[in-house]
Amino acid sequence: MADFDVDLFVIGGGSGGVRAARIAAGYGARVMVAEEYRMGGTCVIRGCVPKKLLVMGSHIRHELADAAGFGWTIANATFDWPTLIANKDKEIGRLEAAYTTNVEKSGTRIVKTRAVLEDAHAVRLATGEKVTAKYVLIATGGAPNHGRMIEGIEHVISSNEAFHLEKLPRRIVIQGGGYIALEFACIFAGFGSDVTVVYRGDNILRGFDDDVRAHVRSEMEKEGISILTGCTVEKVEKSGEGYISHLSSGSSLASDQVMFAIGRHPNVANLGLENAGVAINPANGGITVNAYSQTSVPNIYAIGDVTNRVNLTPVAIREGHAFADTVFGKRDVKADHVDVPTAVFTQPEIGTVGLTETQARAQYSHVDIYKTTFKPMKATLSGRDTRILMKLVVDGATDRVLGCHIVGDYAAETIQAVAIAVKMKATKADFDSTVALHPTAAEELVTMRTPTARHVRLAAE
Repeated sequence: MADFDVDLFVIGGGSGGVRAARIAAGYGARVMVAEEYRMGGTCVIRGCVPKKLLVMGSHIRHELADAAGFGWTIANATFDWPTLIANKDKEIGRLEAAYTTNVEKSGTRIVKTRAVLEDAHAVRLATGEKVTAKYVLIATGGAPNHGRMIEGIEHVISSNEAFHLEKLPRRIVIQGGGYIALEFACIFAGFGSDVTVVYRGDNILRGFDDDVRAHVRSEMEKEGISILTGCTVEKVEKSGEGYISHLSSGSSLASDQVMFAIGRHPNVANLGLENAGVAINPANGGITVNAYSQTSVPNIYAIGDVTNRVNLTPVAIREGHAFADTVFGKRDVKADHVDVPTAVFTQPEIGTVGLTETQARAQYSHVDIYKTTFKPMKATLSGRDTRILMKLVVDGATDRVLGCHIVGDYAAETIQAVAIAVKMKATKADFDSTVALHPTAAEELVTMRTPTARHVRLAAE
């Protein structure tokens, strides 16, 4: 490999790129990572980590309200948005430093600049330096996409800017029905903002189980969040210190902020992909890769959101690790994208793994559904009007649990453990034979004995 400056050049210092760099360096590779913004990528800097911190902060409002039912009197509680943002920024700075230190400890060199492909084996840094590499890994992630350009789009913020608002908006309009839009809707509502969600589809959370979609919408509306479906924001105009959002339905909404969270696109622009001949997948706009994350150019690989496969940080990490094991560890390793657990940190939160009911019924001839909703134990004293949803999707022919869907407090923590069972192809009988842990909400997963629905797909269908 002496013909090249480095054995591996990684474009992007996010979670996936960092994991790949560290593992490759551990195998003895000479590695360089280029990151033009901040080490840590979307998840650490402007995604899941700061978002979860805001979720935790906003949920305290619920805790304060619930406290009275347990005998607590908490008078004159106040909230200061700038303090939260400053503390969040301090923690993100700490994590960024940790990422940088860990990468450098592995022997990898970090260059804080943009890198553009000149050909299959050469990248040009913004500093003017040219670096040749035997292998190149593209891990540039994704970015918010505002969709079509409407009048007044310059007034709209994305999730990126939402993390750095100087003050908490009294009223905010959020366009989008996916997890980012809904998480921020719950965050702002938790801090006391008047929140309206606008979504073009017939219901929020497209792609999730239909019972989950209906349950989350109901719970959000109980918390005072307005959800307007079947319409879009057509125009945003400045009005004094705030904005007026004009909807396709003909109505209009006044607010202090307008946020769009209608999707993200892979960061493929201006990377010089065409110089190296790297192909883009026309179906999803991401870089085309095979099961080993190899692009159309044999020595160039791509992982994470830039490939637009399963856009989750742990998946990008798995892909980066598998790439390094395969190329530098000389092991045949593929990242597994089946039965990946997912959490949505709405309030209440969602935990899900495996197939939805609709997906299962399309793939299997016999599908049994076990479903329950119930008031959580805490609500019996707090008086909060909320319910937990738990649902198991089971192959009626083999008894294998195909999917699990939970909406309620700690759903994400619960689904991580359930995902192990689903991944191991556990059966409903395995669930049933497991002793319940009482008193918990999760015990419902092993005590649901009778199907709430049984579906049989006829051969003619």
